[in-house]
Amino acid sequence: MSEQIDAALVWFRRDLRHTDHAALYHALKNARKVWCAFVLDTDILAPLPRQDRRVAFILDSLTELDEGLKALKRGSGLIVRHGSALKELPRLAAELGVQAVYANHDDDPAALARDAAVRGKLSDLGAALYTTKDCVIFERNEVLTGNDTPYGVFTPYKNAWLRKLEPFYVKPYPVDRHAGHLAAIPDKIAPQPHVPSLADIGFEPCDDLKVPAGMSGAEALLDDFLPRLDRYDETRDFPAVKGPSYLSTHLRFGTVSIRRLAGIAWEHAQKGSRGAQVWLSELVWRDFYHQILFHHPHVVGHAYKRDYERIKWRRGKEAEADFLAWCEGRTGYPLVDAAMRQINQTGYMHNRLRMVVASFLVKDLGIDWRRGEAYFAEKLLDFDLAANNGGWQWAASTGCDAQPWFRIFNPVNQSEKFDPQGKFIRRYVPELDALPERALHAPWQARPADLPEGFKLGRDYPKPIVDHDKARQETLDRYGVLKSDDKPAAKPRR
Repeated sequence: MSEQIDAALVWFRRDLRHTDHAALYHALKNARKVWCAFVLDTDILAPLPRQDRRVAFILDSLTELDEGLKALKRGSGLIVRHGSALKELPRLAAELGVQAVYANHDDDPAALARDAAVRGKLSDLGAALYTTKDCVIFERNEVLTGNDTPYGVFTPYKNAWLRKLEPFYVKPYPVDRHAGHLAAIPDKIAPQPHVPSLADIGFEPCDDLKVPAGMSGAEALLDDFLPRLDRYDETRDFPAVKGPSYLSTHLRFGTVSIRRLAGIAWEHAQKGSRGAQVWLSELVWRDFYHQILFHHPHVVGHAYKRDYERIKWRRGKEAEADFLAWCEGRTGYPLVDAAMRQINQTGYMHNRLRMVVASFLVKDLGIDWRRGEAYFAEKLLDFDLAANNGGWQWAASTGCDAQPWFRIFNPVNQSEKFDPQGKFIRRYVPELDALPERALHAPWQARPADLPEGFKLGRDYPKPIVDHDKARQETLDRYGVLKSDDKPAAKPRR
C-alpha cells in the first residue's frame, strides 16, 4: 500500500506477542492509527472442558501482551472481546471505523473458512482484511519441487528449505520503529482491565501451569535451553533428561517468534553444532506439516494416503475398554502408562513418548489413529493441528513420509533404550517404584524375587492388556490389505 490509511485494526490469533510480529508491523507502517484486538472465540471455546490449561495460558499471555502494547505506546493496549469471531471482529471494526484489518495466516481449514467469512463481512463495511505469513519460516507455495508441486517426503523438502534459507527470512519485523501509530483505546470500547478472568468467560481454575506463559515465559525457557542446545541431539530422546527446549507451547501460541528460534538454530548449526542442526531440523518438520495441511486439507479426518482408509480398525466393547485403559495409563506397559499419565497430569508429553504411545494405540491395540489424535487435541497444551495430525499419521503409516507400516515400536525395547534407569517411569507410575531396574520395563516378566513383598500384578499394577508379539502379527495382517511394494522386514528391535 503506497498511501497510509487513517485507521487499522490488528487481529491477534496464534501470535500473542508485540515484537517481531508481521501483521502488527504492516498495520503500523500503513496506518496512522492502529488498534489491537483478540477475540476469545466461543466457536472454539464452547467444546472445551471447563478446566482447560490452554485457556489459562492464553489469558495469562493476553495480560502480558496488553501490558507490552501499553509499554510501546501509552494509552494503547489490547481490546479483548468474547463471542463468535465471525460477529465480534466485524462489529469491533465498525465501532472503531477502521479501513483495514491485519492478521497473520492460519492455514487450519476451519480458520481459512472463518477468515473468508470475516473478509466478506468486512467488505460489506468498506474495510479490507489483509493477512500475511508469520508463524512459519516458509509456507504454502514457498518451497516446491522442481515440478512446482508440494513435497510429500520430508528429506528433499528439508534440503530445499535449507537451500532457500537466508538472513532475510529470519530477520525480525521492527515493530518498535512504528509504535507511535498505536492508538489510545476509547473507554467505551474496552473497559479496564482489558483481559477477562477465567470465570468471566465461563471457565474454572486449573492446576498450576507447568509452562510459564507469555513472552517472558518463552524468554525464560529459551535462556534455559541455549546452554543445552549443542547437546540437543544427544539428550532429546530421553524423557527423564532435560533435553527439549519446552518451547512448543510458545510456538503454538506465538509468544515467541519462529524467526528468532530458527535464526538461533541456523547460526549455531553453521558453526558446526550437531545439536543445533537437529533442532533446526525439528523446526523444518513444523513447516513441512503446515504446508501439508495447506495443500492437503483432507488430512483433517482422513488419511493422507487415501488407500489407507481401507484399513479395518478394531471396534466394540473390548476395543473401547482398551482405548480407555490407554487414555488412563492402565495398559500394563510402564513406559506407555507413564507417558499417558504425564499428558493427563501436565498437558505435556515428551516427543519420543508421543511416538511410542501412538504406535502402541494403533499397532498394538489396532485402534483408529484418529481417536488418539482427538485425545491429544483435547489434552495437549501445545496442540497444533498440523503437527498433531502429521505426527499421528506418521505413527499410523497413513501420512506423508510416514514410518513404514511394517515397522512397529516394541514398547519394552523403547523403555529399556530411552528410560534405562526407569526414572521417568518411577515418577509417573509410583506403584512400580520398588521394582528393580531389570523388572521395571516388563513387570509381568519379573522373577518372583524381584517383586516387592505384598505386590501383586493385576491388583497393584495392571497386567498387559495385549501381547506385543501377537499384536504385531495382527497389525501386519491388518495392513496387509494394502497393495504395496513394501515387504515386511525381519522383526526389528526398536
